[in-house]
Order: sequence, then structure tokens, then C-alpha cells
Amino acid sequence: MQTNLKQLIPDVLTIAREAGQDILEIYQSDIDVETKADDSPLTAADRAAHNRIVAGLTALTPGIPILSEESVVIPFAERSGWKEYWLVDPLDGTKEFIKKNGEFTVNIALIQGHKSVLGVVHVPDKDTDYFGCTETGSFIQRAGEAAITIRVTTPAPSPVRVVGSRSHRGELVDAYLKKLGSHVMVSMGSSLKLCLVAAGEADVYPRLGLTSEWDTAAAQAIVECAGGCVIGLDAKPLLYNAKADILNPHFIVYGDGSKDWTRYL
Repeated sequence: MQTNLKQLIPDVLTIAREAGQDILEIYQSDIDVETKADDSPLTAADRAAHNRIVAGLTALTPGIPILSEESVVIPFAERSGWKEYWLVDPLDGTKEFIKKNGEFTVNIALIQGHKSVLGVVHVPDKDTDYFGCTETGSFIQRAGEAAITIRVTTPAPSPVRVVGSRSHRGELVDAYLKKLGSHVMVSMGSSLKLCLVAAGEADVYPRLGLTSEWDTAAAQAIVECAGGCVIGLDAKPLLYNAKADILNPHFIVYGDGSKDWTRYL
């Protein structure tokens, strides 16, 4: 049976907001940090949000599997057979969370046939949601306000508004920006970088460094449903669950499709 994406969104928003409340309770206290096997930080907030989201999605769609950053490892031999699944980052921007700068998110995506077709990005510290699906387009909803449609900015203005990572930048991005020429830089953490492009508040986000599929899936759906693109350096959209590892290639997010953003590589 075909999943009705539009009907799912209100419930997924509720689940993301509940996870956000769990995160904020810990955010407002002293944060204990552990280190995972890959040296990335892990907090009680990651675990609390993971448990809340998995319970909520399991109740909402019992037949759809869930892959979360904090899940036990699911072998590719098993997940390669999935036609549809939830891809979750319970707390994207753990480093921003630890720094207490507010730039962290809850990311929930629905993947169908290797493509992200529904995305919810909740910003707990701002009580703001970005969300969208292929049936509705993309929206932003701020606390106490009605949801409003968002679209990428076309054509890109001059100077170009570039959004980049607050915690990860690197020489490749610096070289890209030098070739790009006149631009203004906005630093931001987590999947908020992609959301700024979707909302027309930034024009390009070159990510020439390491990310995982759960970092991008939810926001990619929002960008694409707002008229933008998330492409690898081969100019093809990022795909999900198409290989054994869950690492993304380097990629570029942009709004104005009339420009060749890969020529600055």
C-alpha cells in the first residue's frame, strides 16, 4: 500500500517536537559527554531523543523499519532489501549542543527507493520546524505561528550568500570560495545549513568533507521540495541505502539551478 506522505507529516512533527523537549531538558542542565568509537561525541540527549523517536515512529508506522545514528548496526545484507525506511539523526549538531549555541536539530526522513521523499527538521532551541514532502512542497513553522511555504532564491543574488559549517570547514571549501569570487559567508551548525538554502536565506552550501546519510536525508527532502538541489560532485542527487557504508560523498546544496555550482571545484 502506498504511504500517504501528507498525512504522516503532522505526526512526524509531533514526534520530532517531543524529542526536542527531551533534548532541551538535558540542554538546560550540565551535559555529560561520552566519545563513540569514531571519536564523535555522544550525550544523554542523543539517547533520549533516539528512544523517543523510535518509539513514536514504531507506533505510527509499525511496518516501516528505522535506521538511526544511535541504532545498533544493521547489516547492509538486511537493509539492502528495504524499499522504504525511516532515517533518523536524533540530535544533529552534537558539537553545537555541547557548545550551547542552539544550532542543533532533530532530523527525521522517510526514504523510498533510495530517495528522501519526506523530511522534518526540528530546531529545539528556537521551537521552529522545517518540513516538506514530495506531495506538498516545503514549509517553515515558528513557535505559535502558522506554517508558511518556503522556496529557494532564484536567481542567486550578487554577492552569493554561502552557508558553511561552524565546526568543520577545511582547505577544499576555502579553495572553492576563492574560485567562487564575491560572496558573503554565513556560519551555521547542523542541517540548518541546508534549511537556509531551502528557505531562500542562503544560495549555496559546499560540503567537501565527511558526513553520514542521516545528517542530510531530512533536509535534502526539504531543499528539493523547495526547488533546490543536493548533488554529489558527479552532479547527481545524493542517494540513500545504495551501498554498504552510510557515508555521503562530498556534495553541494544550491537553490539556483541555472548556475553550474560544480565549476568552482
